[in-house]
Amino acid sequence: MGLTYREAGVDIDAGNELVQRIKEAAKRTHRPELLGGIGGFAALASLPEKYQEPLLVTGTDGVGTKLALAVNHNMHDGVGQDLVAMCVNDVLAVGAEAFLFLDYFASSKLDVDVAERVINGIARGCEIAGCALVGGETAEMPGFYQGLDYDLAGFCVGIVERSEVVTGDSVAPEDVLIGVASSGPHANGFSLIRRVMTDFGPVNDDLLNQLMAPTRIYVPSVLPIVSLVTGLSHITGGGLIENIPRMFSSTLVADIDLGTWERPRVFDWLQQQGGIDELEMLRTFNCGIGFVIACRPENVDQILEQINDDAVVIGRIESLGAHVQKGHLVIGDANVELG
Repeated sequence: MGLTYREAGVDIDAGNELVQRIKEAAKRTHRPELLGGIGGFAALASLPEKYQEPLLVTGTDGVGTKLALAVNHNMHDGVGQDLVAMCVNDVLAVGAEAFLFLDYFASSKLDVDVAERVINGIARGCEIAGCALVGGETAEMPGFYQGLDYDLAGFCVGIVERSEVVTGDSVAPEDVLIGVASSGPHANGFSLIRRVMTDFGPVNDDLLNQLMAPTRIYVPSVLPIVSLVTGLSHITGGGLIENIPRMFSSTLVADIDLGTWERPRVFDWLQQQGGIDELEMLRTFNCGIGFVIACRPENVDQILEQINDDAVVIGRIESLGAHVQKGHLVIGDANVELG
């Protein structure tokens, strides 16, 4: 008998076993618009009937080098939620509801137990976001990936009423900025985090759990108040400095009072251990604020009441050239000043 695919490093039976294991998890994310289940060549869905003029919104992302810590410390249960969150929070930033989600899982050799833990986390994230896990791809690539390493990519389709798209065009001076707390570094800045860990030794279990906390999914908190906002920003790669200005025009700046929230201890540890400059921290990490909302002053109380916990006013929108106060960060298009 000649060489088999299994002998070349690809186990089709393991892939089939994984599909069977995750069917129940995917079933929990079912939406009434879906036609059929997991296992076909493609997923079919009708558009939700509540929309009069629906627009489709797409997003894609990965988990990045946070996966290296997941592999090294056998902490695979939260990275699936990271994957979902990085995508659904992006489509939320234009006011869209997360609708459909697909994942891509690639490894050298499929470990069904690890993959099941990861995909169960993806399903949990989809449940939180209210979107359906409609399928994905599991790829074994021996000779390309090494050892226990694996990679993840996610793909989200969102949906929004054309008249309710949040473009940021209406953001104006005197708008208030509300920050919603993060659960930790989320899935950004882990190349720097891992460098700090390499240079200064292993972290204790408490810090490791803070580093590996799954990315917060903001859909349940923010989607209900989208009609009250003028702009939205997901604080992802690029930190506060790069992401907040993406929601307003080049004639405006955001004046952020850095003393309005308490940074989680994990960020202080990173800064102190690595000797990281404050601007570098603000350009790399969310520093405790994972989503930012711009709104008119008269809507602040209603938004804070709706979000209920861990949201705080962190600043306001000003015209270009605003004075920088001590302890404030003023950021705009190609404009960064730290007071």
